Amino acid sequence: MTRVAVIQPDITLSLDWEGVIRDASLSDAIPAERVQEWLGRPWMETVGEIAGLQVRRMVEDARASGVSAYLQVTQRFPSGLELPIEYTTVRLGGQAGLIAVGKNLQAVAELQSRLVAAQQAREQDYWKLREIETRSRLLFDASSEAVLVIAASTLRIVEANPAAIRELGMAPGWNFADEVAPRDRAALRDVLMRAREQGRAPGIMVHLGAEATPWLLRASLMARTPGPVFLIQLSPAAAAAQPRTTTRRPGEGAERLLEDMPDGFVAIDAAGAIRRANRAFLDLAQAGTEASIIGEKLDRWLAQPGMDLGVLLATIAQHGEVRLFPTQLTGNLGSETEVEISGCAVTRDGVRMVGLIIRDIGRRVLPSGEAAALRTALGMLANDVGRVPLPIMVRNTAALVERACIEQALRLANGNRTAAADALGLSRQSLYAKLERYELGEDREATEDRAR
Repeated sequence: MTRVAVIQPDITLSLDWEGVIRDASLSDAIPAERVQEWLGRPWMETVGEIAGLQVRRMVEDARASGVSAYLQVTQRFPSGLELPIEYTTVRLGGQAGLIAVGKNLQAVAELQSRLVAAQQAREQDYWKLREIETRSRLLFDASSEAVLVIAASTLRIVEANPAAIRELGMAPGWNFADEVAPRDRAALRDVLMRAREQGRAPGIMVHLGAEATPWLLRASLMARTPGPVFLIQLSPAAAAAQPRTTTRRPGEGAERLLEDMPDGFVAIDAAGAIRRANRAFLDLAQAGTEASIIGEKLDRWLAQPGMDLGVLLATIAQHGEVRLFPTQLTGNLGSETEVEISGCAVTRDGVRMVGLIIRDIGRRVLPSGEAAALRTALGMLANDVGRVPLPIMVRNTAALVERACIEQALRLANGNRTAAADALGLSRQSLYAKLERYELGEDREATEDRAR
């Protein structure tokens, strides 16, 4: 036996030849409405003015040809509810009149609204991106520093700003490596490799062109279609290398020392806005010039914007200084560096300023002797492959590394076990248990016992 599924229209209206409603019914898809109030009223009066013309046309088409086209109108219900309904009108046999069947398009209208909103948001994002690209292009062209964009795969120049073309005579399409003096090419490869791995690299001295003119080169990696590129910033090094014979102004030597510090330095005001930054901080933040970050909030580059800077300023306000505050600094190009921040505040002429030293701790390693000993021990473990089960080898390797980390933490803490436990993220009891397991610190304990 074949079953036929009958689908009930959302709205069914029985009309006479003049379009007056004689009966009305709703499906469960529309909330309960008192449609009995429509009975005896022209269908045109239950819709809007513009929709009334469409209703008249559907009634006339059904009387003339038997069926009307599908038209969408806004149906007004007695409760005030308005729904978009798609109707078609059909002529019944004889003098029975007409029937109008409608489908609720509310879900379709909502989807259309969402689609329009998504298209508008996408268009806004597109124009924002174009604005950012325009600003970047203006900064690139207006920079007084020579800037090159070179392909990471071929080292050919993709773009060169006017300063680079004017000062270096380089143009797009040239191979940048060919312009570097042969003695500096190995260092250039190392810098680019480090930029590829870490996103940025510290500055090095290279000699460019036929005259081997010295330049300070800094490199950063950028994602780009069809492939990644290096952003090369070049500053003349000849002026910096020449000794100054003129008389220095008071404070000029300190300013030069501050600029040449290997650790980052920033001076911020009470609100956290940057007022001074040295070259080392610009390298960490992947910023081209000091002017590009003056006035920006420092927490723009910190791991937890709105939190880290607040904790720093609160600590300085309470204790007058902050020491070895650990956090992460994210550069403009996306590189992440583990740093420690120390600093203090001064107030002069009613203006409060905070000076912060930002040290890159991502490259901290064990002392060379201990590192060699650890490598030797790990090498000996590798000789056990095939003779010792893998789980035991993994456990022994973990024990060696754990012991080396505990010894390093104790050394950095000058033997203070509480500080070492904090640095390792352990409780004091856990650290004591590990010291006993690895037979570390027995001599210190014996010395303390004798002293007592």
